[in-house]
Amino acid sequence: MSDVTHAVAHLAEHVPGVPVMLLASMAALAATAGFRTRWTRRHGHAPPTDDTGSRPPSAPATGSGAGAGSGAGIGDDTDADDGGEGVDSALWRMRTTVRDAPGSLAALCAALAERRVDILSLQTHPLAEGTVDEFLLRAPGELTATELVEVVSAAGGADTWTERADAHDLVDAPTRVLALAARTAQDAAELPLALRQLLGRCTIRSLPAAAGGRPGGEVPPEGSLEDTVLRLRAPEGGVITVERPYLPFTPAEFARARALVELDARLGPRLPRGRDVLTLAEGSDITVRRADTRDVPAAKAMHERCSARTLGMRYHGPVGDADRYLNHLLSPRFGRTLAAQTASGRIVGLGHLLWDGDETEVALLVEDAWQHRGIGGELLGRLVAMAAETDCASVYAVTQASNTGMVAAMRGLGLPLDYQIEEGTLVITARLDSASRAAARLPQGQRIGRD
Repeated sequence: MSDVTHAVAHLAEHVPGVPVMLLASMAALAATAGFRTRWTRRHGHAPPTDDTGSRPPSAPATGSGAGAGSGAGIGDDTDADDGGEGVDSALWRMRTTVRDAPGSLAALCAALAERRVDILSLQTHPLAEGTVDEFLLRAPGELTATELVEVVSAAGGADTWTERADAHDLVDAPTRVLALAARTAQDAAELPLALRQLLGRCTIRSLPAAAGGRPGGEVPPEGSLEDTVLRLRAPEGGVITVERPYLPFTPAEFARARALVELDARLGPRLPRGRDVLTLAEGSDITVRRADTRDVPAAKAMHERCSARTLGMRYHGPVGDADRYLNHLLSPRFGRTLAAQTASGRIVGLGHLLWDGDETEVALLVEDAWQHRGIGGELLGRLVAMAAETDCASVYAVTQASNTGMVAAMRGLGLPLDYQIEEGTLVITARLDSASRAAARLPQGQRIGRD
C-alpha cells in the first residue's frame, strides 16, 4: 500500500486544489481495478526463449496472439523479462474466458500448477456469460506460448490470448491506476498517454467537435463499448476513440477508461509548473516552457515575423493558412508544445510533439532572426526526451529535402535515423529503443511547464 499512498500524496502535493470529491473519484477508479493475487512457487526471472506470445491456429481466440514487439507503444513495453536471477523462467500475460461456475477457475489454476506455472496476479472481468480472467504468469522457460494455450484449453479456458510480459507488469493494478490518475491530474496532455498505459497497446484518436466529432445519438453521454472499440465523450467536446483490434475490451476496462476521462473533465485545463532558462552561445537567455492554446496570439505574432520560406518549410502548404493550424497544434489534447521565449516575453520558437495514432510526430518553427543559434536543437531534444519518457518506439519529422536545419537537428540527437524522400518531401524517423536512448544525447527529466 505504500506505492498507492505515495501516488495520492504526489497528486495532493502538485495539485493542492483537487477537492475531496476528485480524490474519491480516483479511489473509485482504482476500485475498478480490483484483483486477486496467488503465489504457488518462486522462480528466478530470466530472459525468455525465442518463442513469442501467440496462440495455436486451432485454438479459439478473440484476437490475434500478440508477440513481444509493439509499435510506437506508450507505456506498454511487452519485451520479455530480461533482468532476472535465473535462466529457467519467463513472464507471460494471458487472458482466457472460463465458465462462471464453481470450480472452473480452480481447475484452470491446478492445470497451470501441474506445469510449474506460477500465478503472480489475477484480475477478473465479469461478463454476461462467463468471466474473462487476466493472469500474470511466471512459467518455465521451455514452455512455449502454444503449449501454454493448450494447457489452458484442456482445463476449460476459451478465447485464450497470450503475450510476453516484463518487469513493468509486476506493478499491481490499483497502484498503476492511481499513478495514472495522478499524472492526468497534473497535466491535461497526459490523458491520451494514461489511456494507452491503462489499456495496453491500442490506437487513441481525439476528434474535436469542430472537425465533425460532436457526439450524437451514436455516442451516448456515458460512452459506448463495441467489442474492440471504445468511444467516450471528450472533456472539451468531441469524441475520444480507443481501438485495440487484437483483443476485445471488457466492461471493467471500459469503466476504468471512462473514470479516467471523467477525472480529466472535472479538473479542467491545466499545465504543470516549471520552466528552463537556457543561455545561448552568444550569451542571450532563452526560457523554454510548456505552451497551450492561451499562447495562440503570441504564436500568430511570431508567424507575422517569419518569412514565407520559413513558414513554407514548416507547414508544407499555403503560407496564408499557417495560422489555422495553431489551435490544434497548441492543444494539450493532441500532444505537447514547447515555446522558446525571450526575456521580454516574445515567443521566438515553437516545438510540437503530436500523438498520431501509433506514431509520434515532432515539428519545429524558429523565427528567422533567431535561427542558427541552437534553439531548434534544444526544443527538439526536449521533445524527443518527452517521447522517450512515454515509451514511444519512434518519432518522425516531415519536412522538405532542402531543410538542412531540421536534418541537422535530427542528426544531432545521436539516435538511429531512417530517411524516406518522395517528390521533395523528406520523412526522418528516429528510433527510441532502450539501446538507442542510452547512447543518444537527450536531455533528462524534461517535465517542463508554465509558472
